[in-house]
Amino acid sequence: MKANTAVGHHKTLDHGLSEPPMRSQTKRARRANQRIPKWAYLLFILLAGFVTYRILQYRAAEVKATQPPVRPASIARVITKDVPLYLDEIGTCAAYETVQVQAQVSGVIMARHFQDGSDVKKGDLLFTIDPRPYQAVLDQAKAQAALDQVTLKRQEDLRARKVIAQQDYDTALANAQKSQAAVEAAQVNFDYCFIKSPINGRIGLRNVDVGNLVGPSTSPLVTIQGLDPIYTDFTVAQNDLPLIRKYLRGPNVKVETYLADGSITPRDGDLYFIDHAVQPGSGTVKARGVTPNPDRALWPSEFVLVRFILDTLKDATLVPSQAVQISQAGPFVFVVKSDNTVELRPVTPGQRQQGDLIVIENGVKPDETVVVTGQLALSPGAKVAPQPYAPQTAVTPEGSAASKSATSYE
Repeated sequence: MKANTAVGHHKTLDHGLSEPPMRSQTKRARRANQRIPKWAYLLFILLAGFVTYRILQYRAAEVKATQPPVRPASIARVITKDVPLYLDEIGTCAAYETVQVQAQVSGVIMARHFQDGSDVKKGDLLFTIDPRPYQAVLDQAKAQAALDQVTLKRQEDLRARKVIAQQDYDTALANAQKSQAAVEAAQVNFDYCFIKSPINGRIGLRNVDVGNLVGPSTSPLVTIQGLDPIYTDFTVAQNDLPLIRKYLRGPNVKVETYLADGSITPRDGDLYFIDHAVQPGSGTVKARGVTPNPDRALWPSEFVLVRFILDTLKDATLVPSQAVQISQAGPFVFVVKSDNTVELRPVTPGQRQQGDLIVIENGVKPDETVVVTGQLALSPGAKVAPQPYAPQTAVTPEGSAASKSATSYE
């Protein structure tokens, strides 16, 4: 019994000294927490955040790499305006009038009244031929005419009294008329001594000087050419004849003349003549226009550029010519959509127009926007950074400063 009691007492003491299991675990956790410092947790958080940032940055770079880059491009808006339907040709100018001044009476040139190469007006005095012989003939004719008029008057009085024969009166009347005709002829020859310009124009280099004997059989004294207006001569190909015949009688047909260097404003003239036959061998048809030339900027035999305008296209669709590109499938343009991405659009281009524009017959609509420069770096669906297009100045058929476009397209 004592032994059992001792053993039981020992167990009772052990039970009293042992701690509950939950309290033991808590203590162990505290001891573990005391072993890991707080800065380690902070370091772990920082490292985890950095790794997460790098992963996100890498993924963003991958997404950006898969997207095409934004390309810079100049853009312009599609516009509409009235433009001409035309044929471009090369021509030459010709004097509207050419007169070779010839002496009508024989005599010695007494004076010259012009400067070679100057402009003259109709009626300006050019040369004076010695008028004295013709003045004497005129005076003699006038004296004879006066005498014949007196004789005729006397015969009329006698005839009224019926004291002369009718034949005498008829003879006196014929003599009076003949002498009057002689006066008029002498007056014409006398006037021919004072050679005057028959037209307005520019006089050439004289062929004779003062003191030379001239007459109807001698060479021309000088040549005068009328320069305002002036003819514009050109040819058109026989392949264009169907188109020309279609519009030839229309109200908008005109001939526009300008110089290749753009030094003058293009000048609108009227179609004066078109030949009725094709030239053998060349396959062309001659045509001529009448062009205003008040400043004498166009000279005879000068080469010029000619725009033969046949009609006016109303509300034509226009874009800068650089916007039209050529591929194996044909002409196309890049159209910029509202989100600045581009769409490849096939088009049918027409004629080039003023300001480096070109007509688009179909493929784009007014107020759409097209890419003008930078197309080589683009593909359908690419995104662009649009910039307004500023065209370069260039000589056009409109030829001069007025035809050198400096318009900015937006």
